[in-house]
Amino acid sequence: MKIPFFILVTMRQAVVKLLHGAVILIMAALVLDVLWGVFSRYAIGHQTNWTEEVATILLMWISLLGGGLAYAEKGHLGVDYFTGKLVPSAQRLNDIIVHLIVGLFAAASMVYGGWLLFSRTLQAGQTLPALQIQAGYKYIIVPISGCFMVLFAIEHIAELLAGKKPEGASHD
Repeated sequence: MKIPFFILVTMRQAVVKLLHGAVILIMAALVLDVLWGVFSRYAIGHQTNWTEEVATILLMWISLLGGGLAYAEKGHLGVDYFTGKLVPSAQRLNDIIVHLIVGLFAAASMVYGGWLLFSRTLQAGQTLPALQIQAGYKYIIVPISGCFMVLFAIEHIAELLAGKKPEGASHD
């Protein structure tokens, strides 16, 4: 069964919109958490003990989801000076290889390795001292963001194989 192209595009747009919303909410929560930490330290006289742990977790989450979002929108850092000097067919092959490497790295280290990190930390039973939740839960974002990166790598490769010049490509 072949899925119509517009359904895939709509699903991709929904996932990207979801990531945008998540990053915005996490950033807002991070700002509020840090502001509360500063206020409690200087106005009340002692910092609330949970603000540091929450800030660390939120920073992890925003970094990893933001990285996936940047990759989806082709806003990631790339050194394309030499690629821009290649003929178009070599540029396309280079781009396919780069996205393949990114996808394999994300699958191996983020999805598989992140899942091992998450599950083994849960099995160890470690808890976060201030929040009193299992420490493993803060690592679930690693395999989740890895899945997003793998999906976006597949999408970028499919675009290149279909002959579509990717939007945001800087080598002309």
